[in-house]
Amino acid sequence: MLTPPVDDRDHVLGGPRALVTLVEFGDYECRFCGRAHPIVKDALWRMPDEILFAFRHFPLAQAHPHALAAALAAEAAGAQGQFWLMHDVLYANQDALEHDDLIGYAEDLALDVDRFVADVERGTYLQKVRGDFRAGVRSGVNGTPTFFIDGKRFDGNWADGSLTLTLAGLVRERAGGGLEPENPAQ
Repeated sequence: MLTPPVDDRDHVLGGPRALVTLVEFGDYECRFCGRAHPIVKDALWRMPDEILFAFRHFPLAQAHPHALAAALAAEAAGAQGQFWLMHDVLYANQDALEHDDLIGYAEDLALDVDRFVADVERGTYLQKVRGDFRAGVRSGVNGTPTFFIDGKRFDGNWADGSLTLTLAGLVRERAGGGLEPENPAQ
């Protein structure tokens, strides 16, 4: 089970009346996360009001030496209202996550670069990233990406379309169950 559940500390996308909650524990330098990113984006594009998506950091720093700095960069951008744009940029540029690359992305996003650099270098959001990581460990995450749907770990193969199919099935089930049939006589 997901511990803790999604709350106001999480970065989220989706409608306020979402029918399904999807959480990803990810690492910006992980190739598998990079492959999962467009799959998640596609599901959100297809069901924007039905899915609430939260991303939590799970940097595997021993395997991915730039993952922690990338997570801190995403959080520093988030402090300036640009978490999701930086999130997308980091996944689009997994081979370029050096300090100077991150600064360049901040410039491209028109962030306050001095503030961004200070936040990354001081580790201003290190506790947030560590909190996400600890939440992942408590939730049984041992690799990336790891997904949870409505608090339950998704152990299917996200790469073969089953993640999207599972989400779509839950959305259909929940939307269909709570809607009144249309009355053509009205």
